[in-house]
Amino acid sequence: MTILTSKLTGKYQATIPDAVRKALNLKAGDAIAFEIDNGEIRLRKARPIDLAFAHALEGTLSEWESSADEEAYNEL
Repeated sequence: MTILTSKLTGKYQATIPDAVRKALNLKAGDAIAFEIDNGEIRLRKARPIDLAFAHALEGTLSEWESSADEEAYNEL
């Protein structure tokens, strides 16, 4: 097993290590999926079904789209 690390920026972004990008065949602009299961997180390249599911949910989350919400949660 190989363990690789990356630091979070102030905006909670992290660089995906080169070895992981190569293993998942990730390119700039690709979507990634995070699977959470019993305290374990798995990162993988997003599949079309993942993207379709996320797109289907977008319309149901409109209650969080106000400028007041953006201002309140901007620092998270």
